[in-house]
Amino acid sequence: MAQYRDPKKEQFRRYLEKAGVLDSLTSVLVALYEQTDKPNNALEFLKQNLGAAGPEPTDTEALQQELTELRQRCARLVEENKELKTRLQRHEPVSEGGAAAQ
Repeated sequence: MAQYRDPKKEQFRRYLEKAGVLDSLTSVLVALYEQTDKPNNALEFLKQNLGAAGPEPTDTEALQQELTELRQRCARLVEENKELKTRLQRHEPVSEGGAAAQ
């Protein structure tokens, strides 16, 4: 790293280094350098690999839809579980200790 004569610049560099910014930037730049097919938009590549871009709206929409479907499925399975437990209790009376009578 170059030596800075300005104490403010040196202090800022130490701050970035301590916060892990320099390591993150270095890692992302190395990843970009190692790409065999360079992306058309290097800035977008950096944003995506630093996590600044966030998920794509279509990805978010698809995940929301999947979440809704899974919650509905979970609710159906909970109801089915209750129903099956009720049916099972009719056929296997439970003893006072909580275990099924044999």
